[in-house]
Amino acid sequence: MSGFTSAGNQHLIRTDLWSRQLKELLLDELNAQKFVRILSDLPDGYQVNIPSIGEAQVADFNEGMAIKYNAMDTGNFTFGFDSYKYSANSISEKFKRDSFYSADVIAAFVPREHRALMEAVEVDILSKANAGQTSGNLNIINGNPHRWVGSGTDNRITLEDFARAQNSLFEANVPLVNLVAIVDPSVAYTLQTQANLVNLLTPTPMWSDIARDSAMTGFKFRFNIYGFDIYVSNYLPKGISETIDGTAVTNGVVNYLFSASPGDCLPWVGAFRQMPTVYSEFNKDLQQWEYLTIAEWGFKLYRPENMITILTNKLVVPGTTS
Repeated sequence: MSGFTSAGNQHLIRTDLWSRQLKELLLDELNAQKFVRILSDLPDGYQVNIPSIGEAQVADFNEGMAIKYNAMDTGNFTFGFDSYKYSANSISEKFKRDSFYSADVIAAFVPREHRALMEAVEVDILSKANAGQTSGNLNIINGNPHRWVGSGTDNRITLEDFARAQNSLFEANVPLVNLVAIVDPSVAYTLQTQANLVNLLTPTPMWSDIARDSAMTGFKFRFNIYGFDIYVSNYLPKGISETIDGTAVTNGVVNYLFSASPGDCLPWVGAFRQMPTVYSEFNKDLQQWEYLTIAEWGFKLYRPENMITILTNKLVVPGTTS
């Protein structure tokens, strides 16, 4: 047989082909920062003080009696810049010359570092709500609980929990507008498969596509429960072991319900002392390019009356391993 054949000319065939495209990571949405009252009028210092004044008092009056003048109660809310974090990467000058992908790697440094810091911000915000309440306690405000274990079987969340949360917020004078629930993915599964919810929605034409398309679009349900729009997050505090009012949860996860009414009502307050800032330079000693993104921030639960925490066991969805 004459001519070129694959069998006799392996040294002329590239056995490994390398794509020009790098595989990207799948990243979820970060939602918590939109529910924070961000302060910006902080030119210096490291401790933020927000003073407050209480309500005026009312007393009975009779003609001719002397008036007693009272002073309203005052308070002071404080939080500090307790997170100072960075993300850094480098690339050697030799790798920059040798690698076909060096330009793509360098281009990924800044956005990946910024994303890493924003994930840390998300975790910090959501953890501060849990830390702002008393563990193992109903956290009673105006006679109603603001922290409890899910009332369903195996400590799952139920429709009754949403009604109870709405009542606790109402009794705490929280405006029942822009209601939001941030829940664990396993809780979203519970809600979508709850018999009462399915039976409630099935007869209504506007919900006819839920079984086909799922109840979630991105990270938000297409419906609400007792006025709460449902967001799903992978960044909620997990591994909680706690007993509240005689009910225990192990390997639990927190789920938050609150009003996202803008302004002073938002449940969190916080500020950035330094927004994510990028620094880059060439290190002559190590012969490498270095990229550093650094940020400093602080967050705290600002309105405990506007925060309902429902603890649920971390449900293993059928067909999964974790």
